[in-house]
Amino acid sequence: MFRAGVLEFPRGRSYDLRVIKGVMFDFSGTLLRIEPVAHWLDAALAATGIRLAGDEFARAVERLAFHGAMPGGSHPRRMPGRLKALWAERDLDAERHRAVYTALMHEAGVTEPELCQALYERHKTPEAWRPYPDAARTLGELSRGGVRVAVVSNVGWDLRPVFRAHGLDEWVDVYALSCELGVQKPDPGIFRFACEGLGLAPAETLMVGDDRTVDGGAEALGARVHFVEPLPVDRRPHGLLPVFGLLGDA
Repeated sequence: MFRAGVLEFPRGRSYDLRVIKGVMFDFSGTLLRIEPVAHWLDAALAATGIRLAGDEFARAVERLAFHGAMPGGSHPRRMPGRLKALWAERDLDAERHRAVYTALMHEAGVTEPELCQALYERHKTPEAWRPYPDAARTLGELSRGGVRVAVVSNVGWDLRPVFRAHGLDEWVDVYALSCELGVQKPDPGIFRFACEGLGLAPAETLMVGDDRTVDGGAEALGARVHFVEPLPVDRRPHGLLPVFGLLGDA
């Protein structure tokens, strides 16, 4: 439930958002969403000139989805024991990120080096990502209202070009990326870095994300938290609009 200046949270909590001077946003599933696996594979095939027959393409999509081989997509439904440690650390640097997702592609039966490389590179392109319909409005209105904005993401690559290509970068004051900081959410360190970059105390900030465990880590630092559902873009047109409570809008 939402009304001017106050946002109602789960478990009967409410926060007076008039004290909020900065908002930290998660990236994937919060501000933008990765393309479907079929689109991802089709783009990589087109880039390499490799062809798959209809049934073979459909089976490859199914296997890639099952093994969670697309970065930014669903997690693996079954994680090989040999990859568990690497998976847990995948967002700490670019090398581990590429290594674990390439290994998951192999688990899915995609082993051609050229295709694996094309798949991995594709997910880092702006074309692979779609902003949620209200992302630009939310970031723009917050920025114009004097509310500072940070993006706090567990990610293995520099996502700034994606934000620039979609016209979102101009409203982001700070990027706190795990691969650059060597620390992942829910560790308070990554949220602390964002707050310091914003020049704000944690109690003056709100963390908006789609994962109650990793994004909820901001609460341990004293920040407020709000969660959205990581639905497909066309099924979540207004998931970020409650943040307008910061501006005192009804």
